[in-house]
Amino acid sequence: MQCSVFIATSLDGYIARRDGSIDWLEIVATPGEDYGFAAFYATVDVLVMGRTTYETALGFSEWPYAGKRVVVMTHRPGESRHGEEYVSGTPGELVRRLAAEGAKRVYVDGGTVIRQFLAEDLLDDLTISMIPIVLGDGLPLFGRGTGEHRLALAGVQHWPTGLVQLRYEKSRR
Repeated sequence: MQCSVFIATSLDGYIARRDGSIDWLEIVATPGEDYGFAAFYATVDVLVMGRTTYETALGFSEWPYAGKRVVVMTHRPGESRHGEEYVSGTPGELVRRLAAEGAKRVYVDGGTVIRQFLAEDLLDDLTISMIPIVLGDGLPLFGRGTGEHRLALAGVQHWPTGLVQLRYEKSRR
């Protein structure tokens, strides 16, 4: 089973403003351009996200994960609105269970959950879209406690909007 990240950050490494807002992503919004997300998403069996990311998605005009299994890692379970499953425990425990259930590719989303998966060395690839903005403060993608992880560059792509997408795979060295 493969665990993958597909996320956008500001140039200074933030995935959201301090208040959780992601309005700044709109600066690269272009009709008909999804920066490869649909192709990536088509390969995903299960989404694993944290509670904050889940609550952000609930605020969208429509549920963005229709047709996909969604697992919310949280210590504060709630009522499922779209068939989501709430779990607590470690990423390793969850990965073992999802693999045993036949999942092939897991999309890992949300800063805290991404850092937890990274700390347990469970991420196989990361696609990071750098948005041409410096926020100066916010919620970081990476932080303390994840340890050191060598990655191998698997691809780079850029668009006229200034978005630069970096794709990394776990280094086999």
